[in-house]
Amino acid sequence: MSHNTLKSHNTLKFGIPAGSLQNATIELFERAGYHIIISSRSYYPSIDDAEIECLLVRAQEMARYVEQGILDAGITGHDWVLESNAQVVEVCELTFSKVSRRPVRWVLCVPEDSPVRTVADLEGKRIATEAVGLATRFLAEHGVTARVEFSWGATEVKPPRLADAIVEVTETGSSLRANNLRIVAEILQSTPRLIANKLAHADTWKRAKLENISLMLKSCLNAEGRVGLMMNVHRDNLDDVLKLLPALQNPTISSLSDPEWLDVNTIVEQALVRTVAPQLRAAGARGIVEYAINKIID
Repeated sequence: MSHNTLKSHNTLKFGIPAGSLQNATIELFERAGYHIIISSRSYYPSIDDAEIECLLVRAQEMARYVEQGILDAGITGHDWVLESNAQVVEVCELTFSKVSRRPVRWVLCVPEDSPVRTVADLEGKRIATEAVGLATRFLAEHGVTARVEFSWGATEVKPPRLADAIVEVTETGSSLRANNLRIVAEILQSTPRLIANKLAHADTWKRAKLENISLMLKSCLNAEGRVGLMMNVHRDNLDDVLKLLPALQNPTISSLSDPEWLDVNTIVEQALVRTVAPQLRAAGARGIVEYAINKIID
């Protein structure tokens, strides 16, 4: 019997997004303590948790399969949940992407030399996009009737010969600029989400499992760009040192064997260390140590 037919109540069927979010998702799970291996010949990635069964699914289709209960949960962009109009539970937002930490943007674009300046100018025009639902609803909200056609890819190169405009996703805008496209309007911003089937989320065991996964994934994202700082501070200098520390929470202060000295431990943005460390030393801190933080669990 193949491993994917081994089902029990205590198994969470989980969708890993194929495509642009795939590597970032696997890396995030790795940091959270889950080791996922994807074979080039299988749509069933292995994971070192006997209670999770993974399936590799295109992010565009994830919400539909979760809504139907084929999957209990999965990770996909908020944009694809809206595109498929899927009725699912959003467990948490996960702000990560393949290029940046910024949300992706769905934008309405035309060639630089197009006479189109506003959404209203697209009345009766041809628009190419992978997100037909998003584009159609956006145009309807603006009272515009246009021909929205599904694009199988390379959407940026279709104007002006194959389309008057496109609705496309962008993170940095570099591809749009490279194809001499101009943004007319932004339709929405989207970030990845952990979503769940409604019945699965109502199941006590599956909901608890999902909440644990969510907690660990978010703890890794919370730790990004932050480091720990610990230092020894003479009591006379404590107030001056504490004024310099932009703590995540109040610093932890502990006594040392010498009653005149204290140990101060805190969490700061890594980018601040190069500025604040010299200031801390000038204020009297000694033995300053920076250390990595993998997770911050609120």
